[in-house]
Amino acid sequence: MRSNRAKLRAVSMAATLPMVAGALALGIPAAHAADSPARDVLKGTKPLWATAKADKGATSNSAQVNARVYFAGKDAAGLAAYAKAVSDPSSPLYGKFLSAKKAQARFGATKAQVAAVKSWLTSAGLKVTEVTTHYVAVSGDVAAAEKAFSTQLHNFAKGSKTYRAPAQTASVPQSLKDAVLTVTGLDNAPHKANHDNTLPPPDAVFKNAGPFSSYYGSKTASTLPDAYGQKIPYAIKGYTGKQLRSAYGAGKYTGKGVKIAITDAYASPTIAFDAGKYAVKNGDQAWTTGQLHQSLPADYTRIDECKAAGWYGEETLDVEAVHAVAPNADVTYVGAASCYDDDLLASLSKVVDNHLADIVSNSWGDVEANQSPDLAAAYDQVFQLGAVQGIGFYFSSGDDGDQVAASGVKQVDTPANSSWVTAVGGTSLAVGKGDTYQWETGWGTQKATLAADGKSWAGFPGAFTSGAGGGTSKNVAQPFYQKGVVPDSLAKANNASGNRVVPDISAIADPNTGFLVGQTQTFPDGSQQYSEYRIGGTSLAAPVIAAVQALAQEARGGQAIGFANPSIYAKYGKKGVFHDVTDNPTGSGLAVARVDFANGLDAKGGLLYSVRSLGKDSSLSATKGYDDVTGVGSPADGYVQSYAKKH
Repeated sequence: MRSNRAKLRAVSMAATLPMVAGALALGIPAAHAADSPARDVLKGTKPLWATAKADKGATSNSAQVNARVYFAGKDAAGLAAYAKAVSDPSSPLYGKFLSAKKAQARFGATKAQVAAVKSWLTSAGLKVTEVTTHYVAVSGDVAAAEKAFSTQLHNFAKGSKTYRAPAQTASVPQSLKDAVLTVTGLDNAPHKANHDNTLPPPDAVFKNAGPFSSYYGSKTASTLPDAYGQKIPYAIKGYTGKQLRSAYGAGKYTGKGVKIAITDAYASPTIAFDAGKYAVKNGDQAWTTGQLHQSLPADYTRIDECKAAGWYGEETLDVEAVHAVAPNADVTYVGAASCYDDDLLASLSKVVDNHLADIVSNSWGDVEANQSPDLAAAYDQVFQLGAVQGIGFYFSSGDDGDQVAASGVKQVDTPANSSWVTAVGGTSLAVGKGDTYQWETGWGTQKATLAADGKSWAGFPGAFTSGAGGGTSKNVAQPFYQKGVVPDSLAKANNASGNRVVPDISAIADPNTGFLVGQTQTFPDGSQQYSEYRIGGTSLAAPVIAAVQALAQEARGGQAIGFANPSIYAKYGKKGVFHDVTDNPTGSGLAVARVDFANGLDAKGGLLYSVRSLGKDSSLSATKGYDDVTGVGSPADGYVQSYAKKH
């Protein structure tokens, strides 16, 4: 399961404009240009959908605007350079991390910059409502916002709805060009993820029907039709921690002494009970007192719009998967106030500002086409501030393959596309008898249902349903660590100079070879009861990799790994470190049989029979070497040990 969230936006700073003539050339009204004759443009603040054709006229001057002005910090270039140096094993600064306090002192906004930004905003007639180390939040009417940012706000048609947005790119006075990174909130289109302050009850119950395999291939669907010329196994009931730890080479390591943070929106009211009961029932180590923490906002917003209860399962999966693989790691859940970008970014900032963990798992994202440049820059700044402190961020790569079936456009997901995070792709995993690793394919599913006569699979192998996200970014340049590893056929697919390719590493994601979770859910009679079900998605892969990184950090003597991509790619090609995942590891075609309850609960509504083919990820392929489904592969027995200090 992966929540589709966060339409990100970002900005790069532009050169100083000539005075009034330059402002007019950009379409800035003369009156505004006269107020601040020299301006610095905040690229990306005018959305692509705010076109002349879609323009429905000026927004009322009395309409209200809530915006955030993000600080650039005192040395943006130095921050990026230091983040790279401390993360690169070949650098003499590798591992020389800063404390949160020193990082802020060295790279954060100065008191003078904060004061200057506040003064400029209030002089335009805006009210400062919040000041953090990252931004100034303001509110006010449209007229004041137009004066501050030297643009007009118009109403524009976007799909079937109308939203407010700048008619010209926003700008700031030249004197603030080194202080302001970007502004968000000038447009009011929803920038959110899909997945009053009282949270709703848990979602309606969902259960898997059997028969099941207890390990891959343990129970054959002997009465169902063949697939790929042979009888196929039933889908597993759901792997547990012992099986995943064995598959990914945990060995003796448990994550002891390592802190992991998990970010999502909202917070499950039953997480402590559910995680505790699940661990005891499924052979995981019991949670100790104080091992699971929550850091939550004072209030929740947009509860109905964001479908808050849908996020409970996400948190449950992440918490239980991390503990299953790294049972001694300290876990902090950081819940956002809503599924909107600003709130998700605030949760990540909280982790960095307070150094709540060295490893951060994030099972959320949105398609790159919905990414605008302003917030992407704000996110990258937080990722870089994390990197200089030794904090690494792990993001799921998506559950819709190349995104063509879901969005109509071949694209990657964001924030997984950021060059400052580790993008985690997905696999289908076969763990055999005795918890032995058998093989993995790239996660990509085709589904066919049982024919009416029960003698064949109708339309076999069927249509694509889901698969690990991946591919080549259209927006992000190729990072240094991917050069020499990622094939040019991928890196240069969209640009001759090369772009970021997703993912970096991978782990179990296929729901048909998924993970068993336990969660309190709402039953038809209205009661709330604990129940268990199998789940997957790159929402599973991300916390599994985060947990494996905790094992690696323990093997390293507790020293933080930080932003892991340079070290991951430096290990590429070394014997025994990665499983080189391909789509057809047995050479015969692979599939599992599934039996599901038609009503999601019990057999009263009938049973649904289907065959799920493995290794069929849209136009993406898991091939020998680096690929756009699994990256460098999944952790093998030697991965965790490769981080161990040599004596």
